[in-house]
Amino acid sequence: MHDSLKTPGSDWAWPPPPPPRPRPYHILVIAVALVMVAVAALASVELSGGPRGTTTPAAAPAFSLAARIDPGLADVTATLGYRQEISAGTGMVLTPSGLVLTNNHVIEGATSVTVTDVGNHHTYTATTVGYDQSQDIAVLQLAAASGLKTVALAGSAAVKAGEKVLALGNAQGQGGTPAAAAGTVTALDQSITATDEGAGISEQLTGLIQTDVPLQPGDSGGPLVSPAGQVIGMNTAASAQFQISSEAARAFAVPSGQAAAVAAAIAAGTASALIHLGATAFLGIQVVSYGIPIGGNPARTGAGVVGITAGSPAAAAGLLAGDVIVSIGGHAVTSATSLRSVMDAYHPGGRAVLRWVDQVGQAHAATVVFTAGPTG
Repeated sequence: MHDSLKTPGSDWAWPPPPPPRPRPYHILVIAVALVMVAVAALASVELSGGPRGTTTPAAAPAFSLAARIDPGLADVTATLGYRQEISAGTGMVLTPSGLVLTNNHVIEGATSVTVTDVGNHHTYTATTVGYDQSQDIAVLQLAAASGLKTVALAGSAAVKAGEKVLALGNAQGQGGTPAAAAGTVTALDQSITATDEGAGISEQLTGLIQTDVPLQPGDSGGPLVSPAGQVIGMNTAASAQFQISSEAARAFAVPSGQAAAVAAAIAAGTASALIHLGATAFLGIQVVSYGIPIGGNPARTGAGVVGITAGSPAAAAGLLAGDVIVSIGGHAVTSATSLRSVMDAYHPGGRAVLRWVDQVGQAHAATVVFTAGPTG
C-alpha cells in the first residue's frame, strides 16, 4: 500500500478534489541489518498468502484455528481524502464496546476511518484513541458498538524459534472472511527499519518476531496465531524480496505482550513520551524529505512542502508548495521523518513558531496554532 507512513505528526494534505480512488498497495522498504524491501505501509502491511478465504499451506488445522479467531477481527478502511486514496488493513477487537488494535501505519494520515467487524458484519465509523509511532501500534474506538466478539492477546514470552504459526488478515483489502497463511517463527527480538518510499518517511521497529509467513497488503494489524490458538503477535511488516526472487519470505510481528501493554496504556488514558493520546495536531501539509542546496541559505535539508490544505494552519502562515520547513518550536526539521516526530509532541490548540525557507532562499517564520488531525 502506499503506506506513506501514518501522518499524525507530519500531516499529509492534498486539496480535497475528486472522490478517493482505491489506493494502490505500496511497498514499504524494510532494512534488517542491510536493506530489505518490506511490505509495511500506511494502509496495510502484508500478510497472508493465497486467495482470500483460503489457508496456506495446512488446510484443516489452519481452518480450525482461524474459525476460533476470525469473529474477533475487523477490516479497517482508511480514506486519505487529501491524497485521493483508500487503504485497507486489519484490526483486532479488544473490547465488546469496540476498542480495536491495529498498526499505526494502517490509519496514519487518514481523513476518515471505517471498520467492519468480521463477527457481526456491521461497519462502524472509528476515531483514534491513541498511538505509539515507535512501535507502530494504534487503538481505535468504534462508534456506538456493543456486544462485539473479541480477541485475547497472549503473552509472548513462550514464543520459540521453529514454532508453527498462522497469520490472519484482510489480504488485498478484499474484506469478508480473513485470509490465512501458515509459516514458522524463524527469529526473535529482531530490529528493522521500515520506510515508505512514497512519503520518504522511515521508522525503527524493535523486539519483533520474525517468521517466514508470506504476507500480503491489507494484513497489517492482523493476528499471528500459535498452534494452541493463542494470539502471540500483531503482523506488521514483510520483506517483498520473496515476491521478486526465490528468497523465502521474511515477515515481522509486534509481540502480543508488547502490543497489549501499549493498548492498555492508551485505553487508560496514560500518555508518555512515546504514546500520543487523542487527536493529532494538524498542520495541513504534504511533505517529502529534502536535501539540496536552497539558495544561499545554510539550511540544506528539511521537509519539502509539496501540498497544502486550504484553510489549514500552514496555509494561514503563508507556506507555499516548494517551501522547505527547517524547524518547529525550536526543534530542527531535517526530513519528513523528523517533522513527523516533532509534530507528535503537539496537540490541537497548541502553538509553535514554524520556520521555513522559500524557493529563492529567503527565510520565513510564523506562529501557527495547530488544529485537530484528520483521524482525531
